[in-house]
Amino acid sequence: MKATVILNPYAGRWRALKRKPELETALKLANIDYELLMTQGPGHGIELAAKAVQNGSPVIISAGGDGSISEVINGMMLAASLSGYDRLPPVGVLPLGSANDLVVNLKLSTDLNESARIIAQGNIKKMDLGEVNSRYFDNNSAIGLEPTITLIQQKITWLHGTLRYLLATIIGIIQNHHWEVKIDWDGGSYHGPCTLVTVGNNPITGGLFYMTPHADPFDGMLTFVHGYMPTRTQTMRLLPRTMKPSEGSYIEHPNIHEYQTPWLTIHSLQPTPMHADGEIQSEALKEINYRIIPAILPIIVR
Repeated sequence: MKATVILNPYAGRWRALKRKPELETALKLANIDYELLMTQGPGHGIELAAKAVQNGSPVIISAGGDGSISEVINGMMLAASLSGYDRLPPVGVLPLGSANDLVVNLKLSTDLNESARIIAQGNIKKMDLGEVNSRYFDNNSAIGLEPTITLIQQKITWLHGTLRYLLATIIGIIQNHHWEVKIDWDGGSYHGPCTLVTVGNNPITGGLFYMTPHADPFDGMLTFVHGYMPTRTQTMRLLPRTMKPSEGSYIEHPNIHEYQTPWLTIHSLQPTPMHADGEIQSEALKEINYRIIPAILPIIVR
């Protein structure tokens, strides 16, 4: 049976469709027998991936960006919830996005030919997934400042990639939003003002930000960070430190706190946006529930 390739032609600001011939050449050079399906709009990747699992596809390959991968994984998990998680096929990634966070975090290749060769080799590892309010995420999710920035960058059409995200970040900091939250997790709680709560299955998001620098997608835990910076100036000064993976990281600031937990719940007094893998799931939530699903997803790695 052929591998199912789910291509999001809109990934990378519409550049993915132009790279379709390159994609198919890479698959053929790697001797991968495949059926290519293209998504028609938001949410279609979930439907296609669910059908691929139901039809017994031996491998599902996401060709797109991080949002594309997220849809594929959610579709796979939806189908598996009905037929059994032991029927989940392995998933491979052909990166066509702007940041390709999951690929970078897993130390895969951003080159299509090399990515296809990795998929053909079929080295599988079971990866954890996070779940937030019934939405699965492979990389990260957040409330507060982070999804506020995502909403801003969606409106910026004249910049691409990391520069667009950086500009949106600066605008979000200038707006200086805060939320009053109650957070409970395994072994702890916090009640007070908050600028951000970011929850990671992997350390890097947005191309270069180490928002949860100690997150590990194979440790069976979520890593989350919460913090409150009262002023724009304090937040702006902290921004460069979010790009440091270890010494000098923003989590060393006394107002920033990082924890590991299998679950956490958040109640926000003011409605907050929430994203999962960069995709806005709601612009106004007050109750948010997270949990980890350990070693659930068979993913093709090096």
